[in-house]
Amino acid sequence: CISPFTAFNFTPSDPSTFILMGIPGLEAFHIWISIPFSTFYIISLLGNFTLLSVVAKDQTLHKPMYLLLCMLALTDIATPTFVVPKALGIFWFNLKGITMAGCLTQMFFLHMVSVMHSATLVTMAFDRYVAICNPLRYATILTNAQIAKSVLFILPLPLLLSQQPFCAKRIIPHTQCEYTAVFKMACGDIRVTRIYGLVLMFVINGFDLTLIALSYGLIIRAVLRISSKKAHQKVLNTCTTHICVMLTYYTPGLFSNLTYWFGQGIAPHLHIILADLYLLIPPVLNPIIYEVKTKELHDKVGCHKQIVRG
Repeated sequence: CISPFTAFNFTPSDPSTFILMGIPGLEAFHIWISIPFSTFYIISLLGNFTLLSVVAKDQTLHKPMYLLLCMLALTDIATPTFVVPKALGIFWFNLKGITMAGCLTQMFFLHMVSVMHSATLVTMAFDRYVAICNPLRYATILTNAQIAKSVLFILPLPLLLSQQPFCAKRIIPHTQCEYTAVFKMACGDIRVTRIYGLVLMFVINGFDLTLIALSYGLIIRAVLRISSKKAHQKVLNTCTTHICVMLTYYTPGLFSNLTYWFGQGIAPHLHIILADLYLLIPPVLNPIIYEVKTKELHDKVGCHKQIVRG
């Protein structure tokens, strides 16, 4: 039996190389696991690129809500793209080596896109609030300042880890350079890095969820003041779409993070599968939810499909 380290000339003692093991304990099923991985990835790309194409071509959709949908679609394309190709390389070709620079770069962009995705959802919630409660001031766009803030928030994570000495056994039991999996290999004092990671997770998620809850609380209060039942139904239908998207993103994300930090009794391969599903499921579901629940977009996508078939 040839060691993967020998086969690809990677050794755990190489100071510039980490070894991604895929899903330890399920190596025999890597080929089978790659089928849903690649399927979800292809579906997410098709769905999100279709949404971007439809909005770009139709001038009537050049509104704040649809521009925010495009921003969400871009993050949904980027997130699995940073992970799935490398994971498939592990599953199909046993390509487990990744440089330290590559590992920290992947980690940085994954977290940065995650913050941008969350910021977009917050902006969408505020967009709905302004559109319903104060339509005369309806104009919201994700600004460059918000993107810059996301970079500033996330940048210390890879910088802190890059300063840490890593143990000789540089094996990451994961399909990606997930933050908690990487910092566990550090041999130095990781208290600052660990605390910063926890604070970042709770501050960003907690702050964003608080703003979203506040926006929808104000929306519900405004809706209850409307006497028309038809208006009630229209407003609540619009909000339901956004809430479904937010649940598909925050629920698996929070559960995955909490199981990593506090779920010591959960099998390691379940941690990895949960983390991967968190990155794969929302990009697949988001375009479907918006196409089904948003009549204007549903009609435009239907026309787009007919043109493509024709």
